[in-house]
Amino acid sequence: MMAKKSNSIKESKILRQSVANQFVHWATALSVLLLIITGLGQLPLYTRYNVTKLPGAEWLGDYFITINLHYFAAFGLLFAASFHIVYAFVRREFDIFPRKGDLKESYQIIKAMFTNGEEPASDKYLAEQRVAYLFIALTLLLLIITGLIKTLKNVPGVDLGPSLLYWNTALHNIGTGLIFFGVIGHLAAFLLKENRPLLPGMFTGLINREYIRHRHSLWYDKLLLNGEINEINHIESNAQSNQANAISKNSKQPDALNGKSTSV
Repeated sequence: MMAKKSNSIKESKILRQSVANQFVHWATALSVLLLIITGLGQLPLYTRYNVTKLPGAEWLGDYFITINLHYFAAFGLLFAASFHIVYAFVRREFDIFPRKGDLKESYQIIKAMFTNGEEPASDKYLAEQRVAYLFIALTLLLLIITGLIKTLKNVPGVDLGPSLLYWNTALHNIGTGLIFFGVIGHLAAFLLKENRPLLPGMFTGLINREYIRHRHSLWYDKLLLNGEINEINHIESNAQSNQANAISKNSKQPDALNGKSTSV
């Protein structure tokens, strides 16, 4: 019984995010979070607004601690970005990369969510997810380039000039604002009911099979065509699961009629 139930659970889920993708996602997320926190400490906002007076927050006002943590987070971001690009090209996994027509399709998806209309058929990732990926990727690229220039100016003998440093700092600050906006938008997307089933994918890698069949039908058809999933096994597994649940429920249900006849 337990073995059948376990098989049913496996059949009801589809792997959407590999361990490598989960690593890139969380390494990037934690690196960006630490970069924002320590970057604001360089301004220095925490000392100016007495944040450092809060319990355990004194270190936020220490320039040497925040700058070293900032460099550490920057290295983590560079590693995650490099790993993601190399992994994608080696494995030829370009599902998240933007495609022609993504903006129009994103509008159609968002419109459908708010009007209860029909969404266009989607691949492994929604068009809006690919657009969001492009926005965050370009913003991170801006932060990486300007960040490297800001680091280069600290190298002895390197003179970049005040004009370049001014515009570089301005672009770095703009990038910080954009990535903050991007993170908020990314999290806010899960406030929409239609997107919530995607959330477990970044923790377990698995997504509900029926959700994939309904909302990512193009990808679902590809999985069937490539033999990565089996429709017949899934149907049989569901039938067995329903039958097992019915038997279990009946076996636990008290015999009300016998109880009444005994009392009489």
